[in-house]
Amino acid sequence: MRSIGTTDLSVFPISLGANVFGWTADKETSFAVLDAYVEGGGNFIDTADVYPYWATGESTSEMIIGEWMADRRNRDSLVLATKVGMLEGLQGLAPATIRTAVEDSLRRLRTDYIDLYWAHVDDHDTPLVESLAAFDALVREGKVRHVGASNYGAARLAEALKTSQEEGLARYVALQQPYNLVERGYEGELRDVVTQEGLSSTPYFGLARGFLTGKYAPGVSVDSPRAGKAAEYLETEHGPRTVEALVKVAGERQSAPATVALAWLAAQPTVTAPIASARSVEQLRPLMEAAAVTLSEEELTILDEASRP
Repeated sequence: MRSIGTTDLSVFPISLGANVFGWTADKETSFAVLDAYVEGGGNFIDTADVYPYWATGESTSEMIIGEWMADRRNRDSLVLATKVGMLEGLQGLAPATIRTAVEDSLRRLRTDYIDLYWAHVDDHDTPLVESLAAFDALVREGKVRHVGASNYGAARLAEALKTSQEEGLARYVALQQPYNLVERGYEGELRDVVTQEGLSSTPYFGLARGFLTGKYAPGVSVDSPRAGKAAEYLETEHGPRTVEALVKVAGERQSAPATVALAWLAAQPTVTAPIASARSVEQLRPLMEAAAVTLSEEELTILDEASRP
């Protein structure tokens, strides 16, 4: 288990992304994936009120998780994260929006508290102090234990942390941002802020929309709703080179490429738990295996050098 920042949240090294629940995984399959994740030692589930609204017109992921937790009676053994700011009709981080959204999420999740509540996107139209005060009120009420920032730039994250400090408000304890072997923009000012302020990172797109599973190659057709985006990495100079090194290291270890890709990410500074989603129990297995893999310095170097643009 690993700690998120300086909080008391102790989490499994791989977070289960629930964006597919109700979209490419129906309720029965979602229950099976959740059961397998917990049985494998997992406890950190990441969802959002907007998952997968684009496909179902509802916050289906939260609803499925809520029903599953009620059925399994395991809420208190989980670290549950959800988000506010991107759902149609509840965009942004105005205080009234945050208040409405959290009450809706609590109802759908069938719980009276959220362990980690993310600002899903930065809101430049609402003063930071107002958003942070709204989050602070939820923490004081016990409806939210901790808050995090998703998709914030370095300057705004630093400003938000400074505002919390000056105003005595709840402080972001973690950052969620895209980061993987072929998207390494996090390794700069943003990571510097996370490091200096003692935050944790729980990156998404850890497998680059499936590209780092090793199944993408020129001329190969892949059955996935993200196939088009993932295949774009083949057009970059470093994409094919990265996969070649990844497949090599994975082959020598007799591991799946996805396992090694997530193990590399989990080994990076500030990263507590990469987020990865699975449409089936079969897809989940190599993701879970990453939690038990420690790459050697040589393996880390091979992957690091091959994946640099």
